[in-house]
Amino acid sequence: MKAASNLSSSLPISPSHYRTTAVFAPHRRIASPSTAVGDAFSSCRTHLTRSPHHRYSLKLLRCSGNSEVPDQEMASTDEQDPRIAKIAKAIRVIPDFPKPGILFQDITTLLLDIKAFRDTIDLFVERYRGKDISVVAGIEARGFIFGPPIALAIGAKFVPMRKPKKLPGEVISEEYSLEYGTDKIEMHVGAVEAGERALVIDDLIATGGTLCAAIRLLERVGVEVVECACVIELQGLKGRERLGGKPLFVLVNAMA
Repeated sequence: MKAASNLSSSLPISPSHYRTTAVFAPHRRIASPSTAVGDAFSSCRTHLTRSPHHRYSLKLLRCSGNSEVPDQEMASTDEQDPRIAKIAKAIRVIPDFPKPGILFQDITTLLLDIKAFRDTIDLFVERYRGKDISVVAGIEARGFIFGPPIALAIGAKFVPMRKPKKLPGEVISEEYSLEYGTDKIEMHVGAVEAGERALVIDDLIATGGTLCAAIRLLERVGVEVVECACVIELQGLKGRERLGGKPLFVLVNAMA
């Protein structure tokens, strides 16, 4: 990810750096921006757009003097949910971490916000309850945060998908490519059964390599992957395209 040149290297990006207007794409203005955005971002400028995947996105433009640097979007499924903006606001963005040029999406601040954390879980539960999903597969490590409460709420079992040599006993593994080299994810043999329906969840999708490996691993043993879900999607890295048409549901879109 490339950080914008005028981002501070020492301070996290805060909603206080934004100003607000809401616009429908293509080119149709909303009479009252506050009805679409709510009060959470009174200092933001936002654009509300309908994506090809039939969801609305609120694009935030970070203001620096007279310039505007695209930064963060909030996405929902069919129509804008007021909870989405609060979830996006709760996620702290740290420039140049863990190395220069990276905009790090820090979900620990979301976890500290009880209401935003609960809303995050609720949005996923509302989407997947009643969909005959018996497996929620969470990818290490932050998929372990969101996966278990979703699984409990929809009456599914939680299956951890871990890095190599982390699970005791017999495992099945799937390799995926990194920028330099390869890695694997593993799950226990017998954790799932052929014919089950699964949701794969992680906190964030970037290039999509880990999610692809999770899909392949589950499908190898006869499990139907209904959908993948992430709190955050990094735009511009084409992770969604690598999923081979598998549905992906996200709450927040962030600029890579």
